[in-house]
Amino acid sequence: MLEPQTNNDVQEECELPPIPSKRYFTIGEVSELCEVKPHVLRYWEQEFSQLKPVKRRGNRRYYQRHDVLLVRKIRNLLYDQGFTIGGARLQLSGEAIKQDSSQLHLVLHQVRVELEDILKFLRH
Repeated sequence: MLEPQTNNDVQEECELPPIPSKRYFTIGEVSELCEVKPHVLRYWEQEFSQLKPVKRRGNRRYYQRHDVLLVRKIRNLLYDQGFTIGGARLQLSGEAIKQDSSQLHLVLHQVRVELEDILKFLRH
């Protein structure tokens, strides 16, 4: 008999170590936090345009918290959900489009409210 499926995102978060509250992380720290080897992180930087750690002296990479979360999301898509690199790239760009469209919806709503206020003012 099949076991009920659990939510991979929640399960994955429990398995990986918690992300400390720091501003920057080295590639070694991100490697440990995400359980991905450093050479894989460097490869993912080439494949996923969203992943852009800050580079400082000697081309040393410094990842921010949002980069670590993105690496975990990429790891989940590739290792747990079975996406290919191309499929994971499409999945991430689709999420960005959803976020952009929801932000656009909010902006349009604000503009509409402001225009209605101007119209009320002009009528009085």
